Amino acid sequence: MDETLAELFDVIEDRKHRLPDGSYTASLMSHERGENAVLEKLGEETTELVLAAKDGDDEELAHEAADLVYHLLVLLSMKGMELSELEAELRERR
Repeated sequence: MDETLAELFDVIEDRKHRLPDGSYTASLMSHERGENAVLEKLGEETTELVLAAKDGDDEELAHEAADLVYHLLVLLSMKGMELSELEAELRERR
């Protein structure tokens, strides 16, 4: 996969462990918000992605796709999954 995804996943992992103040990622990982916050964001971003695709807005489509991928990576990190596991699954399907 692109190095950008690996770098982003590394940042997410770092935020998960350090939980720095002011970090959006850390706030999603917090016990107060929990897994439901990430699941809700995934649903929201999926809907926004579908609407952007339906409207034919390529710029918005790229924006919403990035939001969806980011929140998906946060969920995978929360669940203890490594990016390499996702990559292996995608390779297997190819």
